[in-house]
Amino acid sequence: MRILVLGGTSFVGRAIVEDAVRTGAEVTLFGRGKTGTDLFPELTRLIGDRDTGDYAALREGSWDAVVDLSGYVPHHVGQAMDALGDRVGRYLFISSHAVYAQTGVEPGSDEDTPRREPVRNVRTHEELDDSTYGPAKVACEDDVLARYGSRATIVRPGKVAGPHDPSEMFTYWVRRAAQGGRVALPADPGQPVQIIDSRDLARLVVQLLVDDRPGAFHAVGPAEPTTLGGLIETCAKVAGTEVEIVRVTPETLPPLFPLVRADWPTQQRSSARARAAGMPATPLEVTAADVLAWDRERGEPPLGRGFSSEEEQALLAQHDGGRSR
Repeated sequence: MRILVLGGTSFVGRAIVEDAVRTGAEVTLFGRGKTGTDLFPELTRLIGDRDTGDYAALREGSWDAVVDLSGYVPHHVGQAMDALGDRVGRYLFISSHAVYAQTGVEPGSDEDTPRREPVRNVRTHEELDDSTYGPAKVACEDDVLARYGSRATIVRPGKVAGPHDPSEMFTYWVRRAAQGGRVALPADPGQPVQIIDSRDLARLVVQLLVDDRPGAFHAVGPAEPTTLGGLIETCAKVAGTEVEIVRVTPETLPPLFPLVRADWPTQQRSSARARAAGMPATPLEVTAADVLAWDRERGEPPLGRGFSSEEEQALLAQHDGGRSR
């Protein structure tokens, strides 16, 4: 199988390319050539730039399938599709759970849950914000489906975790649990949480291409339902430490604090369709162990998410002071 990957040298793309190569696919990469330049030296690389509309490198050649990891606004997706035309078999678009309506979500919601209204007046990734990211992805989905019909596949990942994760959402808790001791949690430990191992997501994507399967699919995990408190305790177990989770109430909480979400049903979406299509289920312990090893190997650089050590200690002291009164 000949697979074209639009953006395949970062986190999720890297995992997809690795899985595709493992299965014997002939993979071509398209991107700016600025990240992951040391990865996949054996693969063909086509250079272009979505931000400048430079898709000239895609105007020749044909592929059995394309995986679009770089489509955030309909303008870019439209340009890619215009350049490729009918020289691709299946167009698999990596979308997001942000496409769904934000009210009336029920636990166990599936891929047929109502989506938000599409937004088309953003033309660059830099213009996106919390109010437009999801609706722009809706517009991208609609355009891919309109162009390719039954040759279109949509994958909507939840929070992705694994080695090389730049988001730090899961890495924060892996590293914090490995330190042990009292852990400040600005949320209910019973909050459900869904993460998907990047390698499970990659396996789903490649399997959907191999099976030439249309439709929309939730890529959510882990193998067994878990809570935020349970996730932290699992990370501690993997690291060989002991933790005491202390619920704290800071005056203000940064937006998108690692894995903390107020709307619990959005963390309880159904994975049934993706599992039936071949998505594996890596145990949370394995994901945590691999992220811990990767984080230590890279020297545990400072994280931009979560509490600093000083902030956490101040919140724990505030909690203890309030409890003693």
